[in-house]
This record gives sequence, structure tokens and C-alpha cells, in this order.
Amino acid sequence: LGLRVGELATRGAQIHSKGNKELLQLDAETGNLVLKEKPDREVLCGVTDSCVLHFQLILKNPVQFFQTDLQITDINDHSPEFPHREMLLKITESAQPGTVFPLKAAQDSDIGSNAVQNYTVSPNLHFHVVTQSRTDGSKYPELVLDRALDREEQPELTLTLTAVDGGSPPRSGTTTVRIEVMDINDNAPQFVQSLYEVQVSENSPLNALIVTVSARDLDAGIHGNVAYSLFQGGGVSQPFVIDEVTGEIRLKRVLDFEATTYYNMEIVATDSGGFSGKCSVLVAVVDK
Repeated sequence: LGLRVGELATRGAQIHSKGNKELLQLDAETGNLVLKEKPDREVLCGVTDSCVLHFQLILKNPVQFFQTDLQITDINDHSPEFPHREMLLKITESAQPGTVFPLKAAQDSDIGSNAVQNYTVSPNLHFHVVTQSRTDGSKYPELVLDRALDREEQPELTLTLTAVDGGSPPRSGTTTVRIEVMDINDNAPQFVQSLYEVQVSENSPLNALIVTVSARDLDAGIHGNVAYSLFQGGGVSQPFVIDEVTGEIRLKRVLDFEATTYYNMEIVATDSGGFSGKCSVLVAVVDK
């Protein structure tokens, strides 16, 4: 400033900050500018790259003004934070390897190299993460499918996504990525037994329960619902009826051992996508 030692004190030197919190204090005897408290660059300047505090040094007798700038540099004092503790992705099991799924980025109040620089994901068989850059230099993650999903094998996956900044030492933040594998109709119904054998008395009453067949479909929801139907077999009119929902086969007509000693039926279970499975039912009529 071109002033002699002690002149600051004799001329009543004062510091005046423009619109900023009074962070500075002047020791007029020594001429030292002292911080009254630790400055927080993120509070003072947000995410702007340059953080400069403007203040004036005011002298009296005669009056003089000196415009002065104080630049505050960033240190890595913040860790990356994701907006939510958990992200939910719903991915159909028909998704092809190479499919990209964008993820929400972590926020870091630090700037430059102290901001988020890289993303990683916990080891798993199906996904890896790629770190992409926006035009402003900020980084965001994308999840890439490496291996096809199978809902029947694994209906849900839980991954840990980590954001790492470029500080020394680096800071990091994590979030959970929960993946629900959405079903497609890729399984046909299968009967618990391929052959059902039963004996029925010829004097059984109408609507008597003969046997209950059961088929399972590994698909979920409507894809896993099956409808049962009875195929006519051996050219013989069947005296039976099947409930398409429960698989119960009941007697709809009186049996006669002397006319027919056994019936061989084929039962079909069909799902909503048209896939089907079959089983055989052999009914032996017992003479009374």
C-alpha cells in the first residue's frame, strides 16, 4: 500500500466488506490481516469455480480507499452425497446385454478435482458402471448390463454404488441400487406328475371328485396363471369334467364297468401366453 509502519494505526484504518460476513480483522499496529473465523468456501461462493471476497481498506486524515480482493481456494472437506439412500430400477428379464440404465448422480459441494471424479459398483455377475461427463465437467453414472437377467433364477439384485472424489485422500459416498427383475412369459406350465392313475367305483355319484391334477408355471403374475382343459382320448366320450382353475376332475355321467373298464385322458395346462404342458390321467373303473 506504500504506507509507513504505524501509519495504519494513526490514520484509523478500517476494513469494510462488501456484502460479505465480516471474516477479516485488521491489526493496525502490525498491518496483518487476520481471519476472524475459518472461511467456508462452499457457504460463501457455492459451486462457482472462483471464490473471491471483495473488501475495502479505509484510511482517514486524509481519506483514502484501497480496493482489495481475497481469493479462497477449495480444499476437499466434503464427501459426495447421493440424493437418496436407495434407488429402485425395474428391468425386464428380456433386456439384452449392453443395455444402459442411467443412474442419479451424487452431489459434492467441492469443486474441480475435489468434486466427484469416478463411480464404482459392488462386484456382481450382471452389471458394471460407466462414469460419464457432462459438458460442464460434472460426472454421472450409467449402469450397463453384462449378462442377461433371469427372474426365475434371481428376482431381485442389490448393488452398492460408490461415488469417489479426486481429493487427496479421496472422499466417497454410497447408495443402494435395488433392481427388480420384471417377468416375461418364458416358461411353460409343468405338471407335478406326468401320469395320474386312479381307480373309481362304477357306482360313484355324479360330481364325485376323481382326482386333482396340478401344474406349476415358474413365471410370475398373470404369466404364471394356468388354465386346465380336458382332451378327449381314445375316441371314447369322457364322462368327466375338469375345473379350469383348480384342476379338479369330477364325474359328470354314470359309469358302467360292463361298457368301459378304463378311460385314458390327456389334460392340458395353458398359461396366458399360450405356452402349455400336458399330462395323462388313467381312470380304471371298478366293478360293483
